[in-house]
Amino acid sequence: MTARHPDLIVSAETGDDAAVWRVGDGRALVATADFITPVVDDARTWGKVAAVNSVSDVYAMGGRPLFALNLVCWNSAELPAALLAEVLDGAAEVAAECGYVTVGGHTVDDPEPKFGLSVVGEAHPDRLLRNDRLRPGEALILTKALGTGIISTAAKAGEAGEDAVCAMVASMCRTNAAAAAAALDAGATGATDVTGFGLLGHLGQMALASGVDAWLDLAAVPLLPGARDLAADGHVPGGTRRNLAWIRDRVDPGAAGDLDLALLADAQTSGGLVFGVAPDRAQDVTGRLRADGHDAAVIGQAAPGHGRILLR
Repeated sequence: MTARHPDLIVSAETGDDAAVWRVGDGRALVATADFITPVVDDARTWGKVAAVNSVSDVYAMGGRPLFALNLVCWNSAELPAALLAEVLDGAAEVAAECGYVTVGGHTVDDPEPKFGLSVVGEAHPDRLLRNDRLRPGEALILTKALGTGIISTAAKAGEAGEDAVCAMVASMCRTNAAAAAAALDAGATGATDVTGFGLLGHLGQMALASGVDAWLDLAAVPLLPGARDLAADGHVPGGTRRNLAWIRDRVDPGAAGDLDLALLADAQTSGGLVFGVAPDRAQDVTGRLRADGHDAAVIGQAAPGHGRILLR
């Protein structure tokens, strides 16, 4: 268990993926760590995806990253150091884009390569985005299309088309910096990023922690090109199936079928944010994000309740 302290605002054990520590008036530090196995063949692209995925937890709290440490698991007996250099170069591109500094890291020998970051950022303690702060009546905004898990599974089997793979990679390499800024500017207080537990898992967790229900408009949820067809062909990863089994008893599917639910539960790598804003701000927020290249959409609404997800 995490030791409690008066300056510990948010613990990672509360359901957020980052811890937040007050260090002074108007200033708090956000600390997080994450790493992933390869999701693409190109080493530099994997480094970019892993870095964007790791830093996303800081943006999901409404913070900005300050510095990071590389976390490397590498099979040095089989993989050349030059390949690792490509991974680190990809991550360095993300650091330059996001404005944080990579100050070192740690490497261990591992039969299966993994890469990610430990990231420290800062945020205003009174302007945090938290997964327990959705408010009834708010419009729900999703900032990236779903389907990375399904497309990457199909790609490993050689069944994903070039358009689907390119769209997946572009989505995974897009940071959530603009999404976090748009959420804060619109007065959002409740947010989370959509990663390994899928939209249903992360939104369901946020709804439960906030004491609301989440109504989803199935037709409004954006999907990456090819994701639906690939899922229909059976390219559904095991993590997605486990996500659905875990959350299903809190989901009222309405007319949604098994394929729809699998897409909503798809385990995402470097997914977008989902957050709540006042309904009269929703279209401005999505328009701003779409102009910045995001597949943002209003996907539903929060309502008084007890942590259920209802599809319509």
